[in-house]
Amino acid sequence: MSFDIHLSGRVKSVVDATLPALAESLVASGITAGDPSLWGPAAEDEASRRLGWVQAVSVSRPLVPQIEALRRQLQARGVTRIVLAGMGGSSLAPEVITQTAGVPLVILDSTAPGQVLAAIDGDPQSGDLRSTALVVSSKSGSTVETDSAKRAFEAAFRDLGIDPAERIVVVTDPGSPLDEAARADGYTVFNADPTVGGRYSALTAFGLVPAGLAGADISEILDEAEATLLEVAIDSPDNPALVLAAAIAGGEPRRDKLGLVTDGTHIVGLPDWIEQLIAESTGKEGTGILPVVLLPVSPEVENRPEDLQIVRFVDEAKQFHLFEQHEDEILVSGSLGAQFVVWEYATAIAGRMLGINPFDQPDVESAKTAARGLLDERPAPRPADFHAEGVEVRVSDPELAASGTVAGVMDALWARIPDGGYVAIQAYVDRLELPQLAGLRELVAADSGRPTTFGWGPRFLHSTGQYHKGGPANGVFLQILERTDVDLEIPGRPFTFGELIQAQAAGDAHVLAEGHGRPVVTLTLTDPQIEVLSLFEAAQ
Repeated sequence: MSFDIHLSGRVKSVVDATLPALAESLVASGITAGDPSLWGPAAEDEASRRLGWVQAVSVSRPLVPQIEALRRQLQARGVTRIVLAGMGGSSLAPEVITQTAGVPLVILDSTAPGQVLAAIDGDPQSGDLRSTALVVSSKSGSTVETDSAKRAFEAAFRDLGIDPAERIVVVTDPGSPLDEAARADGYTVFNADPTVGGRYSALTAFGLVPAGLAGADISEILDEAEATLLEVAIDSPDNPALVLAAAIAGGEPRRDKLGLVTDGTHIVGLPDWIEQLIAESTGKEGTGILPVVLLPVSPEVENRPEDLQIVRFVDEAKQFHLFEQHEDEILVSGSLGAQFVVWEYATAIAGRMLGINPFDQPDVESAKTAARGLLDERPAPRPADFHAEGVEVRVSDPELAASGTVAGVMDALWARIPDGGYVAIQAYVDRLELPQLAGLRELVAADSGRPTTFGWGPRFLHSTGQYHKGGPANGVFLQILERTDVDLEIPGRPFTFGELIQAQAAGDAHVLAEGHGRPVVTLTLTDPQIEVLSLFEAAQ
C-alpha cells in the first residue's frame, strides 16, 4: 500500500463510529465519478467546475515529455537556475516536490522588495540572472504578486540584452489574461485544466512544470499518485481518504484544529501544502479546520489542547515504534504522490461532513480589494499608537495599547482569545533577511497557551487568509512589518513593491478588524535586524 494511516485512543474511537455511515454514503465513488451534488445544492454549480483534479494523473501524463524537452532546451541555452513566481496553490506543491527531490527551485511568493531583488540577482552558488529562467504561474492570470514579478523580470532580462521570450515560461488557465498576453509575446505557455482549483492542482501543470524544469522526477510523482487512485475510490472502511476525513472532521465535540508534525519522514514541507488545502477549503460559513504547522517539540505537542488533533508524518520504518509512543494521534506515511491524492480526497470529504463547499474561497478577495483601494488612494500611513524599543505599535482597539509596552500589548492581545481560539502571526517582511522570525511562533504559543499559526505575508493571504475571515470568529492577529530602505519599481505600475506589500498588510488588517471584528496588533520594526530580538523578549 502506498499510503498508511494508524490511529489510537479517542481518534480511533471517533473514526470507528464515523466510518460505516461515511462508506455507506458513497461519497468516495461519487467524487471519483465527478458527482457535483455531493456538497448540496448551493455548492453544485461550483463543484461541477472543480472536480477535474480527480483525473489529474491521466490528464497530466502527456505533459511529462513536453516539460522534459523544454528543460533540455533551457539547459542548452545555459539555464541552470529556475525561479517560480506564484502564490498559494501555484507555488506550494512545486516547493514540496523539489525540496523532497533535493533539487533547487527558487520560490518567489512575496512582494517584499528585498526578496524580489534576490530572486532576480541570484547568487554565486545557484547562478545569476544570465543563467535563470522564470516560471510565471497564475491560474486566474491576474494575480497582482505574480504579474508584478513578471514585469520586474522582463525588465531585468531586457537590461542584459536577453529576450524574455527565451527565458519566461507561463502556466495559466486557457483564455486567462496572462494566457493571451503571453502567447502574443511569444512566451512558452502551458495551459492547466480549468476544472481544477488552485489548491487541488498539485498533480497538474501548476505542480509539474516548475518542478520538472527544476529537475524533479515528475513521472515518478504521477506513478505514486496513480498507485493510490483505486484505494481512494472505493466505498470501504479501508479507504485511507475516508479514514483520514473521519479522523480530522468527525467526533462530537469536534477537534477543529489540526496539528501537522513532521517526524522523520523523507517528505520535506508537506504540512505547508496541507495548510492551504485544508484552511482554504474548510474555513468558511463560521466553521472549518485550522491547520497548525508544528515541530515535534512545539508547546502544543507537549501540552496538547483538547481542541487540537495531531497528525504525525513518519517514514514506514519508524511507524510502529512511534505508534506505541504517541497515543491518540494520527500517524501517516506514504509516498508524496499518494499524500497529494489522499489529502485532496479527504479534504473534499471533510467539506461534505462540515456542510460547506470545499471548492470556493469567498473571503479571499476582500483583502485584495482593500489593498487595491489603498494603492489607488495612497492615504497617509496611520500614526502609530505608540513607539517602544524601536517598534511602532498600531492596534485595532485603543485598549490593547494601554500598557505602552510591546510585551503588554501582546498580553492584552492574548487576553482577547476566546475559548477555543487561536493566534495568527502574519509576517510581512523579507524572510530571506529575517528567517529567524519564524521562531516567534513557538514563543507566542507558549506565552498565549493557545494554538498559534505563522504565515509569511502576503503568501498566507492565498492560503489561511480564507480561514481567518470565513472560519470561526475566535482568532487574534499579530502582524509584523518592517521599515526598509530597499525598494523596487514595478514596470508599468504606479506603485513599488514596497508600497504593494504595505498596502497588502494594511488592507488585510482593515478587513479583519473593521469587516470581521477581529483584534489586530501591528508591530513595525524600524530596524528589523535589531528589533526582532525585542519581539522574542516580549513574547517570553
